Amino acid sequence: MRVVLSTYGSRGDVEPLAGLAVHLRALGARVRVCAPPDEEFAARLAEAGVEVVPVGQSVRSLVTGPRPAPTDFPRRAAALVEQFHEAVLAAAEPGGAVVATGLFPAVAGAQAAAEKLGAHFAYVALQPTMLPSPHHPPFEYPMRPYPAEVTDNRELWALNVEAMNALFGEAVNGHRAAVGLPVAENVRDHVFTDRPWLATDPTLGPWLLPADREVVHTGAWILPDDRPLPADLEAFLTAGEAPVYVGFGSMPLADAAATARAAVDAVRAQGRRVLLGRGWARLAEADGAVDCFAVDEVNQQALFPRVAAVVHHGGAGTTTTAARAGVPQVLVPQIVDQPYWAARVAALGIGVAHDGPTPTADSLSAALRQALTPGIAERAAAVAGGIRDDGAAVAAKLLLEAAAG
Repeated sequence: MRVVLSTYGSRGDVEPLAGLAVHLRALGARVRVCAPPDEEFAARLAEAGVEVVPVGQSVRSLVTGPRPAPTDFPRRAAALVEQFHEAVLAAAEPGGAVVATGLFPAVAGAQAAAEKLGAHFAYVALQPTMLPSPHHPPFEYPMRPYPAEVTDNRELWALNVEAMNALFGEAVNGHRAAVGLPVAENVRDHVFTDRPWLATDPTLGPWLLPADREVVHTGAWILPDDRPLPADLEAFLTAGEAPVYVGFGSMPLADAAATARAAVDAVRAQGRRVLLGRGWARLAEADGAVDCFAVDEVNQQALFPRVAAVVHHGGAGTTTTAARAGVPQVLVPQIVDQPYWAARVAALGIGVAHDGPTPTADSLSAALRQALTPGIAERAAAVAGGIRDDGAAVAAKLLLEAAAG
C-alpha cells in the first residue's frame, strides 16, 4: 500500500511523520512525505530513509524573514491548498492512505487530494487543543478574535467554525470547486473529519472525556535518534557539572541577543553552566566564557538526560523529549499550543511555566530556581517512566487496517 504523509510546518510537525513512516515501512507500506523544502527537514527524513516530496516555500525563510502583510493572507492560504493538493495527488494512489497535519490550508489540500483519489484520509493533531472539546477553548486567530464575554468552550468552538470559514472558506471551497469536488459548508469539520487522530502521549497530552466526538488517540509519534553528539559538545559536557540547556527551536524571538543574555545570567545565578541551542533565533554565547557553549541541531534524545534542566519554548516535540529524559523543564511559551504544554508540565509537577513569552534574567532565574528543586527533579524522573514510545507503531498498524478495510 502507498501511504502519503503530508505537513506544512516546523521541525515539530515534520519529525512525527518521519517516526510514523519508519513503522509503516516496517509493515510493508511504501511511504512518501510531502513537507516544506527546508534542508534540515530533508536531511532528517533522509537519515530515517524516508522519501521526501518538497512542497511550498521554506518554512525557516518564512518564519525568519520579513513578516507577510495581513492582506496577503488569502493568497498564501489559496497557494498552500493548491500546492499540497497537487503534490499529494501526484504522490498518492486510489485505495492508499493519506495522513495530514500542519497548517490548515495545507491539510485541506491534502484532504481534497485523498477525496479526489478515493484514498483513506486521516487528519492528525499534534496537540489536544487543535480539536474541538468542552474541556478547552480553541486557538484564537489574531485577525478573528472571539468576543470577550463568551467563555463557554462549546460556544467558542462554534465561533471557531465561523472564524475558519471566514479565513479559509474561500481558499478551500474555491479550490474544491475548481477540481470538481463539492464545497464544504463547514470547512473545519470537513477537513478534520468526524474521527480525527491525536498523536500525543496520554500522560502529557491527554484527551479528556466526555467529549463531543470520537478521537483516535495513538500516543506520540517519536522518531528514535541514535546519532552521536558532536565531539566538542561531548567535551563540554564532560568538563564539569551538568549544564542547563536553553533553546527555543523554530521560534524567531523579537530580541534574540537579549534573550541569550538573560538566559546566561539566569543560569549562572543558579551556579550552573549553560548550553545554548542556537535554533532559528540564532542564540549565541553572551561572552565566550568557558561555562557557556552553543550548539546547532543535535540529538536531543541523547543530550537531555545529561543536562540539569531544559529551558525551552514549549513545542510538543521538545516537551515530550524532555519528559522522556526525566529532566526538569522551564517552558517559556510563545504561540499557539505552547501555553498548553507549559500548563501541562506545571500541572504534572515536572517543571515550571514561565509567566509570559519574554524572559528577563530575574524572571528566568526565579523559574529555574524552582525547577531545580529536588521535588521537581524527583517528580520528573518518576513521570518519565510512564511516557510511552509506541505511538507511531500503534498508529501505523491502525492506519493500514483502516485503509484496507
